[in-house]
Amino acid sequence: MQSRYFLLFLISTFSSAAPAPPLSEYATRTISTEGALFATSLLAGYSPSEAKSTESANINITLAPGQDSNSNGDPSLDFLQIPNPQPIRGTLGASDPGPHNSAYDQQNPDALARPSTDEGSVQQSKWPMGLSSNRMTEAGWAREQSVRVLPAAKEMAGVDMRLEPYAYRELHWHSANEWGIVLNGSVRISAIDAQGRTFIDDVSEGDLWYFPSGLPHSIQALENGSEFLLVFDDGNFSEDETFLITEWFSHTPREVLAKNFAVPMAAFDKIPKDQLYIFNGTPPVQSVSANNVTGPSGSIPAAETFSYHFSQQEPMEVPGGSVKIVDSGTFSASKNIAAALVTIKPGAMRELHWHPNSDEWNFFIAGRARITVFDAPNSARTFDYTAGDVGYILVDQGHYIENIGDEDVVLLEMLKAPQFEDVSLGQWMALTPPQVVQVR
Repeated sequence: MQSRYFLLFLISTFSSAAPAPPLSEYATRTISTEGALFATSLLAGYSPSEAKSTESANINITLAPGQDSNSNGDPSLDFLQIPNPQPIRGTLGASDPGPHNSAYDQQNPDALARPSTDEGSVQQSKWPMGLSSNRMTEAGWAREQSVRVLPAAKEMAGVDMRLEPYAYRELHWHSANEWGIVLNGSVRISAIDAQGRTFIDDVSEGDLWYFPSGLPHSIQALENGSEFLLVFDDGNFSEDETFLITEWFSHTPREVLAKNFAVPMAAFDKIPKDQLYIFNGTPPVQSVSANNVTGPSGSIPAAETFSYHFSQQEPMEVPGGSVKIVDSGTFSASKNIAAALVTIKPGAMRELHWHPNSDEWNFFIAGRARITVFDAPNSARTFDYTAGDVGYILVDQGHYIENIGDEDVVLLEMLKAPQFEDVSLGQWMALTPPQVVQVR
């Protein structure tokens, strides 16, 4: 399986990256600013006849390595140790007395002091899950990213969800296809298909599932609880618009429910008035097979299973990191979502490339990275990412992913496609006749 991707996927070393020096080695600069303050006594506006008063201030700022006028090559800037980052890169920019949010500036140095190679207009390609409204219950929480907060992300959306030990995500189904990966802990997932065949499996950190739209399923955390990431193939998807069994019950006359299930109406006296969504549960039986309920149609055959133990797939080691790829070729149920789990070592980068068959939805699991997105004919914009951030790059847009920190970058690259495909700029040039690519 690995050889089919080898020429299409390269992570290379990038020797100029290095851990940030201690704060004592950072350059400092003092800038004097002059500003005029004036107003009428009635605050009615400025009149030339009014006397003016002036006020001067000294701004003590600290510059990061590579930010001064002697820098070149637009290196990545580390503002994490800078208490008051400034929009300065080389001879460009000026001091910012405020107001500003230094915490945002520290995390987004390439937005505050953008590289000189950035130009034009590129869509917003970053959304921190930390800015998503977190829907909380007594047994867990969920926060989402959709086109509502990241307008460019029309093809895919994501949900970060946490279940306490033995908590349930209640019986439900969606109008979009659901791809899930366990970030920590373990869960028991179950489903039935339209033929009445049943499915149940335990999946742990690094494992996947895929539930087609309309397929009813449930998720229960096991003894240590679990956090997992869900990706949907519709940018307009909202977790709040899920089809929930408790909501359906609450909006159906009890007489109809009694007829449907052939039980007395009293059986539905305790139907919740509101959806359960995420709720506390009890420990399941240890044996998955003993927990499975089957009917005349039996169980889902192994070749059509809705889970994939991605954690057991060996990564492909490449210069500067590793990669694991899963798509319909390895996980047959995942017919239109493909993924790469990418690890990039400090000082390395995911090479310049683009995806010809899909937009790319990214989720950063660990580390700090920057991506420059290139769009035709002459636009480029650089974004900075850390754990918990979502990235989104449109189909055919050129980009790279560079590790700018001192720990591994781990991220998911998601495509809305049956196969994971990319085109390497380096490979393309290497396989083109030399006289075509020769610099003249």
